[in-house]
Amino acid sequence: MNLKREFCKFLMAMLVVTGSGCANAQDKSQSPESVKSERNDSLPKVYMFSEISSENLVKIYEALGREVIGRVAVKLSTGEPGGHNFLQPSLIKDLVHEVKGTIVECNTAYGGGRSDTQSHWQAAKDHGFTAIAEVDIMDAEGEIRLPVEGGKHIAYDIVGSHYANYDFTVVLSHFKGHAMAGFGGAIKNISIGIASANGKRWIHSGGTSTASWGNPTQEEFLETMAEAAKAVVAHCGENILYISVANNLSVDCDCDSSPEDPKMGDIGILASLDPVALDRACTDLVRSSEDHGKIHLIERIDSRNGMHTLDYAEQLGIGSQKYELIRLD
Repeated sequence: MNLKREFCKFLMAMLVVTGSGCANAQDKSQSPESVKSERNDSLPKVYMFSEISSENLVKIYEALGREVIGRVAVKLSTGEPGGHNFLQPSLIKDLVHEVKGTIVECNTAYGGGRSDTQSHWQAAKDHGFTAIAEVDIMDAEGEIRLPVEGGKHIAYDIVGSHYANYDFTVVLSHFKGHAMAGFGGAIKNISIGIASANGKRWIHSGGTSTASWGNPTQEEFLETMAEAAKAVVAHCGENILYISVANNLSVDCDCDSSPEDPKMGDIGILASLDPVALDRACTDLVRSSEDHGKIHLIERIDSRNGMHTLDYAEQLGIGSQKYELIRLD
């Protein structure tokens, strides 16, 4: 396996595209010589397959070069009943089996079909996830706190108590829009996604309440979300990686029971060891797409000031918005 990965890395080095913004991420006019000269090994790498398939999900995991250890949590959204844009079990099954993972979730804080453990598990079953792997609703038996260093809104994040049972986290995100955050990707998946129901209210309220969503400014909400993400990143250390599938690009989240239909085509699979770089690459590729339908998703991101999440996450030291985009197909 190691020899295979080294050979893959050699091939990938021949396909590097430098990206620190939407223009660079899609620039196809550079010669191989100029691409090579612009490489910066200090930048985080974001790998990409344009073709979305089960096989490529496994390959992009291998490209990251970070093998899972111990008991593995695969954090994804099992999707609100009525929704249909969530990552399909048939797509993710091979990857979940490759890492011998358990699909993990926490209950929602807005009512709906996943606000208690029994109904949440039933939704996961109805959507086909329990047929491919064990599913753990992590706040079924309570919650724990993870400290936040350097935050200005919260001193701790509140996550499902079962999260402490895992040694490694595979963050498998469906990149798409979001009614409150502007977009949902890796940062949202490890902050609101891993937070317990009380933790979700804690984040949404800007760190003022676990009983209600409070009344924070939009910037306070986005910054609190980034601070919660920092707690998870610090908790995991190097025992975490991030994969995002940019398909079914609705302006609405998988937590929406009646999401708007996507207006633009799929982009692909992206992966990184840096969640900020990964989210930035996904948004860059939306902005630089030639698909006119992108205007709807861009409007959703910008109308919610969604990029502020990445600005603040970078300020917190979670990751970098400058990256190298490495195309694998």
